[in-house]
Amino acid sequence: MGKLSGIRVVDLSQFLPGPMMSVMMADQGAEVIKIEPANGDPARDQAPFDTYNGEENSVWFANLNRGKKSVVLDLKSEEGKARLCEIIRSADVFVEGFRPGVMKRLGFDYDRVKAIKPDIIYCSISAFGQDGALAHHPAHDMAVQALAGFLAVNDGPDGTPVVPGAASADLASGLTALSAVLMALIGRNSTGEGAYIDCAMFDSLLPWCAHTAGSAIAGGESPQSQSQRSLGGAAFYQIYATKDGKHVALGGREIKFATNLLTALDQLDLLPLAEAPAGEQRELIAFLKDTFATKTRAQWVEWFADKDVAFSPVLNFREAFDEPHIAERGLLVEAEGGGNHIAPAIRFAGEEWSPRPVPKKGEHGA
Repeated sequence: MGKLSGIRVVDLSQFLPGPMMSVMMADQGAEVIKIEPANGDPARDQAPFDTYNGEENSVWFANLNRGKKSVVLDLKSEEGKARLCEIIRSADVFVEGFRPGVMKRLGFDYDRVKAIKPDIIYCSISAFGQDGALAHHPAHDMAVQALAGFLAVNDGPDGTPVVPGAASADLASGLTALSAVLMALIGRNSTGEGAYIDCAMFDSLLPWCAHTAGSAIAGGESPQSQSQRSLGGAAFYQIYATKDGKHVALGGREIKFATNLLTALDQLDLLPLAEAPAGEQRELIAFLKDTFATKTRAQWVEWFADKDVAFSPVLNFREAFDEPHIAERGLLVEAEGGGNHIAPAIRFAGEEWSPRPVPKKGEHGA
């Protein structure tokens, strides 16, 4: 049982945004019916692989599709269309992630699905939304980040943008879609009416720049990373190389942290530089750069252990997953039958969680 027990979701989405949204619902007890084509969700074929429930699966696919039911349907055939109609009649939520127009051509756009189930909550997830000049423009995550301005500030000291480490547009749309669907479910309890949700990756990501793109939002020039407090212009929100070629991060600009660190380094005279505007702290950044280069990362971790400073070593994923914090919080869970899952971030006090099985393609019908 879970908070969403009794909610039935029909999910036609693939890859990342939609499956991320629906796995969060499945983790809380919703019945998620994953509709797959004959060749399955492409994420099934994405390496690396591990053994889940006694069968080899993509780690990506397993972590985003556990606990769902897999039904294979050919939605271009009359038989497949009829079977989907049957499933929709008892559904609460319908999710799709195709380009605008595809569902209409298949005969399952919102109007058609609403005719089958009048109180359905229908969620379309796309790159740029269902209307507008970019509606039909093909794009995955990085292209959306590029057009939204985010990639420009995902840059190094020389100003060259680099490939981002997180698929922020995909993830923002998954979280936004989940929030919208849950709002619509709550609203339906009062009104008895369903809803149509046009969730765009672009629209979902854009609000995430409110704290960094203020000048552009206000109608002025675009911010430049090296003069921004959260993008590289502040000494205490910065990455530094260590003696062994690894890295550490200072992640808190509050003056109390600067005071604590500079006092410990016997350089409190540099405190005024930490109070200077972002972009005017180059002298302090240079000092800290030279300082961090004098010890290895491990030595700095030990040195900072008793200091009240927002400091962290920069870990790779292997090191991060081996950190005691992961085990203490139960954030990496081995399923019965094998295979690791990242635990859901949404967990409720007093309720146990364990990963439900990863569905085999077509395991629950065709």
